[in-house]
Amino acid sequence: MTRQVQDTLRDEITRFLKHHGLRLNTDLGQHFLVDERALSFIVEAANITEEDRIVEIGPGIGILTRELAKRAKKVSTVELDDRLIPLLKDFLSGEDKSLLTKVTVTRGNALHVPLPDEPYKVVANIPYHITSPLLRHVFLESKVIPTSMTLLIQKEVAENICNIRNAGILTILVGLFGTPRYVLTVDSDAFLPPPKVDSAVLHIDCFERPLAEPNVIEKIFSLTKIGFGQKRKMLRNTLGKLPDGMALLQKADIDPERRPQTLSVQEWITVARIFQ
Repeated sequence: MTRQVQDTLRDEITRFLKHHGLRLNTDLGQHFLVDERALSFIVEAANITEEDRIVEIGPGIGILTRELAKRAKKVSTVELDDRLIPLLKDFLSGEDKSLLTKVTVTRGNALHVPLPDEPYKVVANIPYHITSPLLRHVFLESKVIPTSMTLLIQKEVAENICNIRNAGILTILVGLFGTPRYVLTVDSDAFLPPPKVDSAVLHIDCFERPLAEPNVIEKIFSLTKIGFGQKRKMLRNTLGKLPDGMALLQKADIDPERRPQTLSVQEWITVARIFQ
């Protein structure tokens, strides 16, 4: 992809924002992606078909929305900033008015808006600060889990989610519901305005059902909160301090000298079932 093509999109967005006198609110995570290559990777990773329903969080003026609407059957967007909703519609109609018929816009907080009760995929450039709450909302609070999620998020968070050898709570959460894949690093200069850190495209192929029952998943997060609350400590000093903790760790065949980040998703499931 040549720099000229990237500049064409950047120039288009710059002109559009200037025409509407719009100043972006970076406190809301408003960093618009203006890199054609990154857009292409997001869309390809999402593997969108003409029958797909897409949920997009924080569409902004519709840069990614436009690409999604060209390929999907329906795109449902959730936008917190009501200034952007009329601009999104204007931006989409500027290229092809028929795209508007595929797009619905809900004004609200994506962490509180109900997700579809029919099959859908999540594709979004999300504000960094809602990554963890959004994953929890989608996986733990929705009636229907998406078939996949393709997210543009902070690079460090994407790396952590995929790092099963040094797991964190998000690694465990995602691993219970799907298989993550690190797709692409996206430099900060691919955005307008540039964020202070680099980003990454993360794709999650979601399971038809989570790997454990709801009560076990609830117990996992109760235990991981204890374990990861003192991540440097061995499990004997955290879970081992719970009633019968050492005996239960032994029953789960977990060495109490291990640290929480070394446990696999399946091991956390085993521990949670025994600690019930």
